[in-house]
Amino acid sequence: MQLILASASPARLALLRQAGIEPTVAPTDLDEELLVAAHEAEHGPLAPADFVLLLARAKAEALLDQDPLTGFDGLVLGGDSALELDGAMLGKPHTPERARERWLAQRGRSATLHSGHWLLRVRDGRIDDSAGLATATHLDFSPDIDDAEIDAYVASGEPLEVAGAFTIDGRGAAFIDRIDGDPSTVIGMSIPAVRRLARELGVAWPTLTG
Repeated sequence: MQLILASASPARLALLRQAGIEPTVAPTDLDEELLVAAHEAEHGPLAPADFVLLLARAKAEALLDQDPLTGFDGLVLGGDSALELDGAMLGKPHTPERARERWLAQRGRSATLHSGHWLLRVRDGRIDDSAGLATATHLDFSPDIDDAEIDAYVASGEPLEVAGAFTIDGRGAAFIDRIDGDPSTVIGMSIPAVRRLARELGVAWPTLTG
């Protein structure tokens, strides 16, 4: 069974490969901030789980707008992650200034990393079925991180293009004291969630892992 990962995230690709899946990578181009703003303008504020599910689904479905996938029989996976801190959903900071602000705000604090997963069952370019699932993992940031450590971490470039401005599978691991939940959710997606979604769509996990 083939799987297309509708994401450019190297962390999500690495997680799938560690689980025995070799996906085709096909990132989709999406204005996430515009999509969220439009949805909230019409329906009101999104709960954290709905926030990441909205974007995960949009990424998966956008692939079929970019590519008709003629002759494709398999799965398309979209994913999104965001950090919930003080009720706000924080995605990628993109700039060093914003990453530094995030770290000054979150050191010594507790937060929740939400990951959305959306799986499409596609047959010859047509969505035959779909399913989504959001997962959440709680974590505690170290209280004794000093400003020099934050500046050095930001200067490394690692936190700029990751949700919440940190990783647990890189340099950011030194600044996380505790994780409560599925670690793969924090890295980029929950592998157990992907397995459950595949089963919900009638796809046995061993057919994906070879």
